[in-house]
Amino acid sequence: MKFCLAYLGNPFHDSRIINLSNSLKADGHQVKAIGFDFQHNAKRTESNGIISIPIDKSNPVFFFIKYFLFLVRELIKIRADVYIAEEVYSLPAVVVIGKIRKAKIYYNSRELYAYLGGLRNKKYSQKIIAALEKYLIYKVDLVLTTGSMDSEFLEKFYKIKNTLVIRNIPIAKSPSSIINFRKKFNLPADSILLIYQGMIMEGRGIELVLKTIADIPEIIFIIIGDGSHRKRIEAIIKENRLERRVVFTGMINQDELINYTAGGDIGLTLIENISISYYHALPNKLFEYINAGLPIISSNLPQMKDIVERYNVGKVVEYDQKELRKILKDLINNRVLLAEYSTNCKIAAKELNWNVEYSKAAERLINP
Repeated sequence: MKFCLAYLGNPFHDSRIINLSNSLKADGHQVKAIGFDFQHNAKRTESNGIISIPIDKSNPVFFFIKYFLFLVRELIKIRADVYIAEEVYSLPAVVVIGKIRKAKIYYNSRELYAYLGGLRNKKYSQKIIAALEKYLIYKVDLVLTTGSMDSEFLEKFYKIKNTLVIRNIPIAKSPSSIINFRKKFNLPADSILLIYQGMIMEGRGIELVLKTIADIPEIIFIIIGDGSHRKRIEAIIKENRLERRVVFTGMINQDELINYTAGGDIGLTLIENISISYYHALPNKLFEYINAGLPIISSNLPQMKDIVERYNVGKVVEYDQKELRKILKDLINNRVLLAEYSTNCKIAAKELNWNVEYSKAAERLINP
């Protein structure tokens, strides 16, 4: 079969697209993936059937109209048996072309888009997205989700039954050349390195960590990624005089990411409960930390808590500065426990990897 994936973002930085594409190809299918990179200085890139096209986002009023037209232009060049919208923003164009081609249409609902944390104070935007999703979701053959709670929510909310859970789990992989952050950035040898990887956005725990570590000098905070909230984070760093204790690596290619992740001591998945979508969170980074053997500090949200406690790979905390400080100090003083968590991560990674996850879903991807 021929698959075509459409994504608002750089597909080369998206492990879900890369892993799904590679697995489908390994099963003998043809795959094309089209992404649109709106980051500054983005360039058109094409490799192994994946295309990233630069798109200007300077005018937000017309951005989504332009995106729709650009995506339709690209999709119409590709004849596929299955078209997959990798988020809600690609869904309108994918439905249009899928119907014209009389192909199957899949919707990858990575989030509950009408209930994103960043939209909680934007009721008008929420209503538009909810109305758009409600109209289009009945036109798709299969709705993919990243967790069972999202599937349950969508099935109940829209009264549908065609969901399939494929969690955002990385491919089984060992670091090839672990980054030595202490040497690379001239950091103290006895420091504890906290890792955050992903988009720098509101509600992802970055501000909480910065305020918490201000009086814990042993801790260095490594931020792997970039995003719209970075200037706000840089201001907080300056306010708390943390310039020498926070390192930004910028965006890292998926092929190299595990080498950076494995260079830390503790991985952070601190998501604030500010929306339904965030409450349901089961982020890719949680599994990437496990794959890299990195002990975890996770928010006390149901799906993350279940993984952390079931596999005994770290600590679960309330989204609270006082409690986070206590957990961090406890772990600093208990390196044996950190080593135990790291060992448990390596055991859990044998089950929590993309190959296992994909094998459970492969048949329904072909016959929804």
